[in-house]
Amino acid sequence: MSELPDNPDNPEQSDNPVDGSIAGVSSEGPTIETSSEMEEALREATEALEARETPAAAAGAPSSADKMTIELLSQELQDLKALYEEKIKEFGDQAEQHLRLQAEFDNFRRRGLKEKQESLKFGHQNLVKDLLSAVDNLERALEHASQNAGPEIRGILDGVELVHREVLGALAKHGVKEIDAEGKIFDPADHEAMGQLPNAEVPPNTVLEVLQKGYVIHDRMLRPARVIVSREATVDGAGSGGGVGDNATDS
Repeated sequence: MSELPDNPDNPEQSDNPVDGSIAGVSSEGPTIETSSEMEEALREATEALEARETPAAAAGAPSSADKMTIELLSQELQDLKALYEEKIKEFGDQAEQHLRLQAEFDNFRRRGLKEKQESLKFGHQNLVKDLLSAVDNLERALEHASQNAGPEIRGILDGVELVHREVLGALAKHGVKEIDAEGKIFDPADHEAMGQLPNAEVPPNTVLEVLQKGYVIHDRMLRPARVIVSREATVDGAGSGGGVGDNATDS
């Protein structure tokens, strides 16, 4: 586009300076005088911009508040771990105590059952011991009466024999048995030696005579049998035709 020539008759062109500057504006550019309100607004805008840029710049590094939170969570985790280990140990102790109590209860139950069984088997033991003396007296009476019995007391003797058999039968029902001692080898568990007699016909320590019968109840000793046992015959004893017991007296 071609520039229009200057028209001196045009008032708008005549009023402009030659350098093309606008009236009232310096050649260096427009200038504005700053006020305190403007400075405050500018400062607030700058702070807001920095506040928006700071979190983005520091996103890779935790803040002090985040570090404190992590430390608190770590400490709480350690406390929970310690509490868990304590409860596990407590549970183990309680389980062991439960096993001990269970074992003690089983032992107590077995002891109670054993005592009950023994009470059923041996509860009448003392009563039987007291009855043995009466049995001994019945047997002595029968032995004496059988040797000197006359026709007039034969019926009474038969009644006593019947009572004797019934008593022995009742004792047998409750597990009471007589110890078979005569002719057996002396056994200190079953026999009580009251004397010795020399005898060449049987081995030494053989039961020759039963002075008092022995009894057992089931597998428990009530009373050992009192016996006379044999010993090896000596030359003096053989020449005299036999000997007497150690506890016997010469006539």
